[in-house]
Amino acid sequence: MNRIVTRFCGAWLTAFGMAAWSSVYATEPPAPTCAAVAKPWLEDGSIVGAVVLATDREQTLLHEALGLADLASARPMVADSLFWIASMTKPMTAAAVMMLVDEGKVALDEPVATYLSEFRDLRVAAAGGTDRAPARPITVRDLLAHTSGLPFMSPAETPTLDRLPLAEAVRSYATLKLLFEPGTAYTYSNSGINTAGRIIEVVSGMPFEAFMETRLFRPLGMRDTTFRPTAAQVARLATSYRHGEAGKPEPVPIGQLAYPLDGPGRFPMPGGGLFSTADDCGRFCRMLIGGGISGGVRILSADAVRQMRTRQTPKAVKEAYGLGVQIRPDGQYGHGGAFATDLLIDEGRGVALVWLVQDADPKKPSQACRDAVVAWLDGQPLNAR
Repeated sequence: MNRIVTRFCGAWLTAFGMAAWSSVYATEPPAPTCAAVAKPWLEDGSIVGAVVLATDREQTLLHEALGLADLASARPMVADSLFWIASMTKPMTAAAVMMLVDEGKVALDEPVATYLSEFRDLRVAAAGGTDRAPARPITVRDLLAHTSGLPFMSPAETPTLDRLPLAEAVRSYATLKLLFEPGTAYTYSNSGINTAGRIIEVVSGMPFEAFMETRLFRPLGMRDTTFRPTAAQVARLATSYRHGEAGKPEPVPIGQLAYPLDGPGRFPMPGGGLFSTADDCGRFCRMLIGGGISGGVRILSADAVRQMRTRQTPKAVKEAYGLGVQIRPDGQYGHGGAFATDLLIDEGRGVALVWLVQDADPKKPSQACRDAVVAWLDGQPLNAR
C-alpha cells in the first residue's frame, strides 16, 4: 500500500499542483517527508502552512502539519488546525441528499417544485430582455450537478453569503431567471447546492445543520466539522493569506463570511460554509472509498456513492461534474475550496488525499509546486527551480 500511495501522490501532484504529497509513505527507497518537499515554498512564503492527510478505507496513512497557522504570532500549524473548507462543503451536502434518496424520500429526477413550491413558475432568460418557461423543470439532480441554470448567487446575499436564513436565501433564488434550459449546460452555482440543502430541511423536518450533524458528522466521528465554530475552534483557525505586491503573504479575512465567525447573525451555507480539519475530511473520504460504509456502519448505499462520482454534466460541455463532486482524470473525484483546500479520492487505488491551506491566491503556490514535482519526476532535486 505504501508504494501505491507514493505513486498515486506523484501522479496527482503533477496534475493538480500539490507538492507535499509526492513523498507520502515511500519505504524503499526512503523518500523525504512532506516537510522536506514543501520546504522551499514555506521558506519563500508561497505557502505559510498546510496540513496534509492520506487515507485508505480503513485508516489514516499520513497526517502531517507543515509551517505556521499564523505568521504574526508564529503559531505553528498542528494536525488539528481548523480551516474554512469552502466548497468542499458541497460533497458533504450532496451525501446528505443521497441519504434521503436512499430512503425513498427524495428522487433525483423529481422537479424541485415538488419539494419547494416557490420554484413552480421559473423562467429562462432570453435575448432581447424577454423570457420563457423552461422546456422542463429543474430537478434535484440538476441542483447537485450545476445544470439547473440557477446563477451562482442571489443579489440578496450581500455583503456576505451567510447573512440570510437558508429558507429566505432559497426563496430569493426562485425569483431569479434561469441562465439556460435546465440540463443543457453547466454554471457553477452555490444557489443550486443551497437549494438542495433546503430540500433536506423540508423533507427531513430538521434544520439543515442539525441533519448534517446527526446523520453525517456524528456517525463518522467528524467532531470539528461545523458551520458555527465556537470561540475555542476559532482560536485554532489557520489564518488566511493573500500575496501582496511584493509577493509577501498578507492576512485577509474570509470575504464570503460575516465576522465574528463565532458570533450571531450567521447562517449555514450548504454550498460553502463549513469549517473542518484534515482528520474530519479524511473520515468523510473513507466513507466514500468504502462504498458508503465507515467503521462497519453504512452511511450511504454503494449505488448512491456510484451516482455521486459519475459524470452528470452534458457531454457537450467541458466541465465534468458528478453529484456534488468534480470528476477528475483516471477515476479520481473530489472537490476544492476557495482558499486552495482540496480533497481527492482515487476510486481504483482506494486512496484519498486531503490538502488544507488558507491561501486566497491559490494559483501562485500551486503552479510552483507543480513545477517542482515535474522536475522531481524527471530526476532533478526537489528544490530545483
